[in-house]
Amino acid sequence: MTPDSLRAALRGVPDPGWLDAALRRVAADPGTLTAAFAVARRRCGRAPLPGAEDWSADEAARALLLTALPSDHARHADALYRHGDAAEKRAVLRALPLLPIGAAGVPLLHDAVRTNDTRLLAAALGPYARHLDPPAWRQAVLKCVFTGVPLAVVHDLDARADAELAAMLAGLAAERRAAGRAVPADATDLLDRLTIQET
Repeated sequence: MTPDSLRAALRGVPDPGWLDAALRRVAADPGTLTAAFAVARRRCGRAPLPGAEDWSADEAARALLLTALPSDHARHADALYRHGDAAEKRAVLRALPLLPIGAAGVPLLHDAVRTNDTRLLAAALGPYARHLDPPAWRQAVLKCVFTGVPLAVVHDLDARADAELAAMLAGLAAERRAAGRAVPADATDLLDRLTIQET
């Protein structure tokens, strides 16, 4: 998604006038961001946005508010994430690939992967996860399997999956089978694909 496509998808929110005004205020005065971020759900709703890759209206509005900043995107994203509730944290994670911050947001991904909130884990493995180094990325993918997060949420999964991930998945699958627990079908499919690539 791009800011323009999110903006287009938000045309039908309950209060589009508020969002337009909030974006102008944030661009002119970054100090208004925190307040706008907090009320975005109430003003824009939380309905899914058609054609917007599973974004909700409040997530998209919050992401746009971050992109409207004239500068210091990484600092503001970090503060909003650290002090936000789960929905606000998820919005920040989803906004990261839209911000001109390079790899500065990687600590937020590490935090999200450490939590037990599967929604944050899923958001952390979107397009911005390209900045995770291979060991951290593999561990995050393994945590998806362990916690039941569908591997479909992992951006560039097939491109980044390697022999080391295959070995880790095989080990986890063996442990689960030995304990009489099922292995998720998407993990089995990925392991099969990786095994075929190695032969």
